[in-house]
Amino acid sequence: MTEKVFYQDSYQKTHQSEVVEVLDRGVILAATIFYPLGGGQPGDTGRLQINGREYHVVDTRFAEDRKRIIHFLEEEDLGGIHVGDAVGMEIDWERRHRLMRMHTSMHLVCSLISAQATGGAVGESESRLDFDLQGQVIDKEQLTAELNALVAKAIPVSIGSITDTELEQNPGLVRTMSVQPPRGQGTIRTISIENTDYQPCGGTHVRNTAEIGELLVKSLKNKGKQNKRISLALVEP
Repeated sequence: MTEKVFYQDSYQKTHQSEVVEVLDRGVILAATIFYPLGGGQPGDTGRLQINGREYHVVDTRFAEDRKRIIHFLEEEDLGGIHVGDAVGMEIDWERRHRLMRMHTSMHLVCSLISAQATGGAVGESESRLDFDLQGQVIDKEQLTAELNALVAKAIPVSIGSITDTELEQNPGLVRTMSVQPPRGQGTIRTISIENTDYQPCGGTHVRNTAEIGELLVKSLKNKGKQNKRISLALVEP
């Protein structure tokens, strides 16, 4: 199992670990700060230093067992990497931070819209959320203003956890139908935006809403009879 350092500290930019498995186009490490694709958020990119050589991580994803994390490398020749080798790692921080700002802003959208989210995707500068509005009317300008008001409040964002049983007793905490939190591991990670939003989430987030910066609701599009897609962007990526 890969230790998920990013679960507790989304701001850690570098880390030291070791190689536990070498694959055709990537490596698995004992621990990592690289976030793997999941929950609508892209996998991290960055660099690994192994045996004096730099390797470029172009994508990060879970292995099929969902316990190990694969760092896919740009380089084709991995003959210089061996199990047990020490690894220095560094994520592309500016990219990661944009994704953190965007992901937290999507939780703010969920706090303002009571309808069930049916899907979503986090982007570096623009993201989307789909909602089954059931007749609820959304005004683009008003939603933009409400989001920026929450950003301006500088609301603290914190990481917590609940048990599988607690989640079963509160199914409404899962806001996105297409993204179900992993069960069966004892506890489930949660993200809380103080007095604003609380839901299970394994993604990376900022510590305070003020860190997001100004937001813009770019468009509202119909995606089916009831479904509405909300496109959200960072004004200053």
